[in-house]
Amino acid sequence: MTEQKIVLLHGFAPDETLAAMRALKAALPSAADAAFATTTATNLDWKVGDLVEHVAQEHRQFKDMAKPRKA
Repeated sequence: MTEQKIVLLHGFAPDETLAAMRALKAALPSAADAAFATTTATNLDWKVGDLVEHVAQEHRQFKDMAKPRKA
């Protein structure tokens, strides 16, 4: 299992989700690198461990894509 910090939100409107993410990052400096996810019709039936691993993997991929490329 990954050590990635993950916050899963359920039932929030998109603007509320964004506000919650910003508030948590502002209140907890350790949440700066947390992966945030929302529930979907697909992932609601997943085991928590599977969802955590999937979100952590996606987070790593997005971080890698955001890294500047060497020339």
